[in-house]
Amino acid sequence: MAIRFQYNKTSLQQLEKQLKMRERSLPTIKSKESALRLEVKRTKDEVKQLELQLEEQIQGYQSMAALWNEFTPGLIKVDDVFLSTRKIAGVVVPVLDDISFEIQPYSLFNAPRWTTGGIELLKGLARAGIEVEFSGMKLELLEHARKKTTQKVNLFEKVQIPGYKDAIRKVKRFMEDEESLSKSSQKIMRANQEKRKVKEEAAP
Repeated sequence: MAIRFQYNKTSLQQLEKQLKMRERSLPTIKSKESALRLEVKRTKDEVKQLELQLEEQIQGYQSMAALWNEFTPGLIKVDDVFLSTRKIAGVVVPVLDDISFEIQPYSLFNAPRWTTGGIELLKGLARAGIEVEFSGMKLELLEHARKKTTQKVNLFEKVQIPGYKDAIRKVKRFMEDEESLSKSSQKIMRANQEKRKVKEEAAP
């Protein structure tokens, strides 16, 4: 990123202001990045754990495969998913609050004895599946925010801060050179004036 500047005092002040702003922001961005990194790791572990739980529940479900032939399809369905949001290191992520299920009326006398247990098992499976989905979404959002924050840290640390420092150095050097040139030319002018004066005074 090329930093635009001019060789004057106003430009120097602007460069110094921009540099200070970035140097002040950098620690905050760095701490946000490390908080996000930690949260991404925690969420990855959470996703793994939930996937394992879901896998275990599916295994349990498969062991009863023969019984499911007697189960009435459409007896249970997900009615609604209740969400809220919360901020993690400045990132808004969805939070799964609750799931409501719609259960069709069934006869306790005519339905298989294990129907109530089967409904609870399906509820657990659905809940586990939805939790895996939500944790995956949360992970994606956090991962995206972490990448962007890391890019910003790198931009500030490796490009902008050194760039502004370099530009400030160039402007200061130019202004110092200009000042010493100005002083030198003033000295030469003064010396010439004095020579002229001496000549004039010496003339008859």
